Amino acid sequence: MDKKIILIGKKSFLGHYIKKNLSKKLDILHLNLQEFQKLDTEELEKYNYICNCSITKKYQNNRYKSENDIDIKIINKIKKLKIKYIFLSSRKVYEAKKNLSELAKLKPLDNYARNKIITENKIRALLKKRSLILRISNVIGKPIKNPKRVTKNFIDNYIKFKNKDKIIKYKNYYKDFLSIDQFTKIFFDIVKKNLDGVYNVSLGQKVFISELLNWMDGNNYKTFIPINNFIDDDSFYLNNKKLIKKINYKIKKSDLKKFCLNFN
Repeated sequence: MDKKIILIGKKSFLGHYIKKNLSKKLDILHLNLQEFQKLDTEELEKYNYICNCSITKKYQNNRYKSENDIDIKIINKIKKLKIKYIFLSSRKVYEAKKNLSELAKLKPLDNYARNKIITENKIRALLKKRSLILRISNVIGKPIKNPKRVTKNFIDNYIKFKNKDKIIKYKNYYKDFLSIDQFTKIFFDIVKKNLDGVYNVSLGQKVFISELLNWMDGNNYKTFIPINNFIDDDSFYLNNKKLIKKINYKIKKSDLKKFCLNFN
């Protein structure tokens, strides 16, 4: 266990599972932002990596302001040290298309994605080779209890609607999904390999919403009815070949399916 990482965001979904799934493989110090700010240089220099999993509503919803950017606040504290910074970016920095590589044109979908791009650029300028930017697709896992949670995803909506006594109609887009177990395995391999640069973290294949719903809850599948005719303006999947060449993990759709079959 020679990799030591500071993980910020105690109530974060990704932070929770990174800690839970990797605590026997990595030396993880899991803190909230306030606890991190109290660490001195001597303590910080003991660690190889810092990864922030927390976010503010203002960063999520509003136009960019540096005071809302937690990642840059953290980096300003550690920029003169040798620690590598892992930035959790988003697939939303791209437009909705298939097979999007890291070289694809950036076309942010909302303020959140625009803010992520601004932060990516600032991190690269400040840290150069000491930065690792992960553009992450949709991650599936059981939500953790957090009344102040900022972001909501596919699973939140699935849980919200699955027990409703009514038919829920949906557009059968294809997306790019990873299970939380796949994500944390990839995260570990990335840290182990000491990567830097920009990587898509994704399944790298089409997964239709209908497939996912059927895997997750075949008994309630009749609750969800696909809309046959719709403008497909939101389907996408990411190209993950750059990542696959660097890590020792084959990311399989069959593993995602197994995870979903055991979700409930």
